Amino acid sequence: MPEIARRLRHIRRHHPEGPFTLLELARLTSVSKRTLAAAESAEGTNLTLETLVKLTRGLGIRRLAYFLDEQVFQEVNAEMRRGGVVAQRAAHAIEPLGPLATLVGGILAAATRPGRPGSASG
Repeated sequence: MPEIARRLRHIRRHHPEGPFTLLELARLTSVSKRTLAAAESAEGTNLTLETLVKLTRGLGIRRLAYFLDEQVFQEVNAEMRRGGVVAQRAAHAIEPLGPLATLVGGILAAATRPGRPGSASG
């Protein structure tokens, strides 16, 4: 099972305010039920960065890497079990997206630079 699908299913079932049905999670995060169902399916679906941000924010998870990094996933889940981190959507700021967007932009720019192996012109 793809890791994002596993992590999404876990948080949907174990969130302190849950468990959530797909419809409830869709309403909470402004992500369509169809997208959520596809993401949790056996083959999974590639979610956009925008969708992952909507999910983390809607669930009150302050660490945007929750769905992308196993260590962050484990740390946030441990904090939830201790009664912290989540369910504070309005009270706490979420990690800024700026550094992540800069990193992704740099990776994409390097990958498409002319003359590099694997680039469109290389």
